[in-house]
Amino acid sequence: MFRRYRLCVALMLSLFAAPLWAEQITVFAAASLRNALEEVGSTWAENTGHRLRYSFAGSSALARQVEAGAPADLIILANEAWMDHLEGQNLLQQNGRVDLLGNALTLIGPTGAAPLDLGPGIIERLGDGRMAMALVNAVPAGIYGKAALETLGLWQGIAPQVAQTDNVRAALALVALGEAPLGIVYHSDVLAEPRVQQLARFPSDSHPAILYPAALTVDSRSEAAADLLEHLQSPIAKEVFLRHGFTIPSE
Repeated sequence: MFRRYRLCVALMLSLFAAPLWAEQITVFAAASLRNALEEVGSTWAENTGHRLRYSFAGSSALARQVEAGAPADLIILANEAWMDHLEGQNLLQQNGRVDLLGNALTLIGPTGAAPLDLGPGIIERLGDGRMAMALVNAVPAGIYGKAALETLGLWQGIAPQVAQTDNVRAALALVALGEAPLGIVYHSDVLAEPRVQQLARFPSDSHPAILYPAALTVDSRSEAAADLLEHLQSPIAKEVFLRHGFTIPSE
C-alpha cells in the first residue's frame, strides 16, 4: 500500500515539474552558431520540455526566407544590415531585438600550416589554390572578409582566386577537406573544426563590427520562444558561447 502511495506521489510531482504543454520552437540561425546554439538549446529544452527545430544557413538566405513567409519564431543573424532589412519590413516584434553575440575574423589553413602575416605573403601561400570565403556580397562572413582584405590592400590580388560558398561553414569545410589552402572564417569556426587552425587574426578595425542580432518574428505567438531568447542572454548561456569562441557585446 505504502509503495503504491509513493508511486502516486512521484507521478504527481513529475506532472507538476513538466510544462502543461510542450511547444516546438523554430529557430533560424546563422551557420556559424550551430555548435554553440545546439549546446545551449539542448540544455534549455531538457529543462523546459519544449522542442527546438533549427534551420542553419547564411544570414542572407535566412532573411530572405523570413521575408518570403517561412515560419520561424526566433531568428539570429550574423549581420546587423540583414536584421535591419527585416525590421524595415515590419517582420520583427517591436522592442524584442538584442545584440546577442560578437565574433572575430580569422585567416585559416590546415592544421600544421605555418602562421602568416596579413600581407602579400597570403597571395604567395595561395599559389594556384583558392581562398575559401562565404559569398562576399551577401553572406556576413564574406562581406567582413572582403572589407578586411580591401582595408589591407589585398583584395584586388586575391579576388580572382576566391572560392565563394553559401555560408561560412561551407568555406570552413573547403579548408578542412584540403580543397583550399586558405580561408576566411570566424574565430568560433576554428574552434569547431580540428582540421584547421588560425594563421592570423584580422584587426577589428579592418572590417565592420561583427554582431549577431537576435529577434522574435512578428508572426510568432510563442511564449516559449520569448523564454528561449531570454535564456540565450543568461550567464549560463554566455559561458557556453564564450567557450565556443564568441564574445559578448555588452561585456
